[in-house]
Amino acid sequence: MDAKAVAEIGTGCGVSGIHLLHGMRPDGVLTTVDPEPEHQQFARQAFRACGFASNRARFIPGRALDVLPRLADAGYDLVFCDGDRLEFLDYLAESLRLLRPGGLVVFEGVFANGRTVDSGPQPTEVLRLRELLRAVRESQELVPSLLPVGDGLLCAVKR
Repeated sequence: MDAKAVAEIGTGCGVSGIHLLHGMRPDGVLTTVDPEPEHQQFARQAFRACGFASNRARFIPGRALDVLPRLADAGYDLVFCDGDRLEFLDYLAESLRLLRPGGLVVFEGVFANGRTVDSGPQPTEVLRLRELLRAVRESQELVPSLLPVGDGLLCAVKR
């Protein structure tokens, strides 16, 4: 999608960030948010080891819901959500503000090991994932696609 600006929620050790950087334009910048500064240190080292210049990634420590409101409206081509699943619905609201028209929001792990389709009683995390799936499906602002990759990727293009 020729992304120049990508926001990542949940830096982790940098694996997804490496893949995002590989898929971006050579002058693109990844903004990655994580509440654990140690995670961001690991990711910084991993990015460097893969040959990415230090100006290709911007690391912002903190809770996503505290950081995202400070990011630019319609300033991002892609928002990748791999943070706290209990906050995914809130990430969706922020993503709609952050994305330019034609931008993509992606949620990782939406199958919750098959529990999102299990009819038995489920923990709050799974109930929240179901709410997210319903909200994306019913949104007039999004064109969704659910991919059976890994533990499920929910992708949606902003109209």
